[in-house]
Amino acid sequence: MTVGTILFYLIVGTVVGLLGKFVAPGSRDNIPLWLTIVCGVGGMLVGDVIYRAAGGNGSRGLDWTQGLVAVLTAAVLVAVASTVSGRRARR
Repeated sequence: MTVGTILFYLIVGTVVGLLGKFVAPGSRDNIPLWLTIVCGVGGMLVGDVIYRAAGGNGSRGLDWTQGLVAVLTAAVLVAVASTVSGRRARR
């Protein structure tokens, strides 16, 4: 991985994590902000591993397939973390 790729994953992973945070507002928003960011960045990295394991080689320049797989994996990880480890709503 190049420095540019790592920076891309950090920035896009943070954005995906924050978008996951704002998708379920109110009482369903039960995951801490820092955890959504960690899940977003982690999902981007796991998505890269999945892409390469499926035979992707990361073409020179912008690879849309790799980016799509990474973003989808990050979004799924944020949703799972919100469901599994979220704070309980106060009554």
